[in-house]
Amino acid sequence: MGCVSSKQLKRDKGYEDPNILAKETTFSVNEVEALYQLYKKISHSIIKDGLIHKEFQLALFRNSNKKNLFADRIFDLFDLKRNGVIEFGEFVRSLNIFHPDTPMAEKIAFAFRLYDLRSTGFIERKDLKEMVLAILNESELILSDDAVEQIVDQTFKQADMNDDGKIDFEEWKAFASKNPALLKNMTLPYLKDITMAFPSFVLNSRVSDEEL
Repeated sequence: MGCVSSKQLKRDKGYEDPNILAKETTFSVNEVEALYQLYKKISHSIIKDGLIHKEFQLALFRNSNKKNLFADRIFDLFDLKRNGVIEFGEFVRSLNIFHPDTPMAEKIAFAFRLYDLRSTGFIERKDLKEMVLAILNESELILSDDAVEQIVDQTFKQADMNDDGKIDFEEWKAFASKNPALLKNMTLPYLKDITMAFPSFVLNSRVSDEEL
């Protein structure tokens, strides 16, 4: 599966020059062009307009047949223009957060925004519980309500340093730095060499070449 040329890319909605995207991210020009192939697969899975709508969930998340808060939050954070779709440039810039070589500080900041469900500038108990349940659902794990409450209690006990019932960014940064396992979902190993990993990855996207 070859990469597409810049001339081809310019004919599609939301096009941005791969050279510019490569300069702004960890990806090389070739990797950006490989990401375009993935973007095209996803953006043509339901509405064939060259933009990613909520079908984003179909290709990138396991439980794609279920409503998933984790997937919805990722979509919302990728949608940088807040216009209900993800353009190619947004896709690349946002996926960059998940690159193995992206600085941990950027992953911590993204994760904070992910957990701050109501954009209050804090992670509250209800935010954390909802996201824990969503991540467990995505991982196809089932825990009792008591076990989930214990996770939330322990997190707040360790992270809420001033004991005000919410976690601010500085508290989150300190907590995440001491508990790197929290950021496991913030790294997608295949992005390390997307030009090699893409062909096998896209086979799982449920979108056939005939549909393009």
